[in-house]
Amino acid sequence: MYLHALSTAVPTAAFTQGDCWEIAQRSNVRQRLKRRSMLILQTILRGDHGIARRHFAVPEIDAVFDLTADQLNAAFRTEAPRLAGRALAGALAQAGVKATELDALLICTCTGYLCPGITSYVAEQLGLRPNAFLQDLVGLGCGAAIPTLRAASHILAAQPNAIAACVAVEVCSAAFYLDDDPGVLISACLFSDGAAATVWRGTPGPDGLKAFEFNTTHLPAERDKLRFEQRDGKLRNLLHRTVPELAAGAVAQLWRERSARPVSRVVAHSGGRDVLEALAPVLEPHSLAASTNILRDYGNMSSPSVLFALAETMKDGPPNGTGDFWLVSFGAGFSAHSCRIGK
Repeated sequence: MYLHALSTAVPTAAFTQGDCWEIAQRSNVRQRLKRRSMLILQTILRGDHGIARRHFAVPEIDAVFDLTADQLNAAFRTEAPRLAGRALAGALAQAGVKATELDALLICTCTGYLCPGITSYVAEQLGLRPNAFLQDLVGLGCGAAIPTLRAASHILAAQPNAIAACVAVEVCSAAFYLDDDPGVLISACLFSDGAAATVWRGTPGPDGLKAFEFNTTHLPAERDKLRFEQRDGKLRNLLHRTVPELAAGAVAQLWRERSARPVSRVVAHSGGRDVLEALAPVLEPHSLAASTNILRDYGNMSSPSVLFALAETMKDGPPNGTGDFWLVSFGAGFSAHSCRIGK
């Protein structure tokens, strides 16, 4: 399938890590957390851990840790479709495609649950046809964008004349939870909100780029190292200290299994500074600068991050025939996914 557009969107409200530390100091969490936990937050938010700024969609973010589960769910129901719709509208405009021309819309998320899914809201918001195929992919975590593209490739293989759009959207601020667990604390310092949309057809776009050679690996024995659980109706992120090592091992497996076609650039999910440092020796001599830049400017947006990194990489131009872009994402499961973007 061929890429015709890529567009990203973030909430307008932006906060430096220093701003986030000030919010933590003003909030009621100081009464709930141990002194050691506040020191962890201070060390990360006031130190240099690869993130300069994050965007949050949940209104009145100062009180996010005091919101009830119902309030967080309501914020996700409002903000996730809004953010996804902005990204998709931008991609459709780039591609010169009307919303009524879309035959399929696939949206992935893990930071909230809606039934019907986000696709229903976005289809109404943008005016898709009533017979457009809608598919929501939920529960794939940070790695979800590439499996969503893989699902779209099957649709276009079956219907070569169709037009499909994929959106990765996360409102991580609607899944913020805080207690004294180090992994929970680190999560609150890393994650942010964003959306990325792509438009695909069975015929080449302006750059002639296609997505192909999809691959995946699952490590269910490591499932509890990185996943959501529920506490008091809220999503609570489990983040084990071995996640950078797990990510590096899973990515290394996919890297070994790639075909002999040359790779000019590696585009990786920007999970965090420690994750990118663990990936670097696995993927040498390829640079992870684009992923590092996205982490710095936006934080870890979960599933959209790899597509933000692709957009950042494309600023230097598309693959020029000397090698493909190799995309890789990873997350809950523990799982990792890859594909190529090339001609």
